[in-house]
Amino acid sequence: MRRAMALARAAGRRGEVPVGAVAVRHNQVIAAASNRIERSRDATAHAEMLVLRRAAAVVGGWRLSGVTVVVTLEPCPMCAGAMVQARVDRCVYGARDPKKGADGSVYDVLRNHANNHRVDVTDGVLGAQCGLLLSDFFAARRRAIRQRDMSADAR
Repeated sequence: MRRAMALARAAGRRGEVPVGAVAVRHNQVIAAASNRIERSRDATAHAEMLVLRRAAAVVGGWRLSGVTVVVTLEPCPMCAGAMVQARVDRCVYGARDPKKGADGSVYDVLRNHANNHRVDVTDGVLGAQCGLLLSDFFAARRRAIRQRDMSADAR
């Protein structure tokens, strides 16, 4: 999780929402990524989607059995659905996402009994620290917007 957090911090410095993810197989990190939505202008460039693509390239196929995805934020429905489709064994995440989380916060995708594959989940790993990365990022963004607005009003 600490490596995913370092990736998230780097994403935040680039102006991306600070989310980082790593894929682990046989106790080794085989792929790592952070959000690249803004830079790539691609709504699917979430850290989890990128790490799944990179892990598939390393494994040599789309079936990622034996892989654990470690991510700083509860996956959204798109990312959770991709994990189910890829047959990821396990997802470990930090902070819950009360707006679009797909491990029960809003949706139930990862462990839904209707799925032909369910992902084992461990949540809340360094959750407070992961959540702080996000809240600090959005607080700084709101401050910058207020300052810009105040400067415009002063003219």
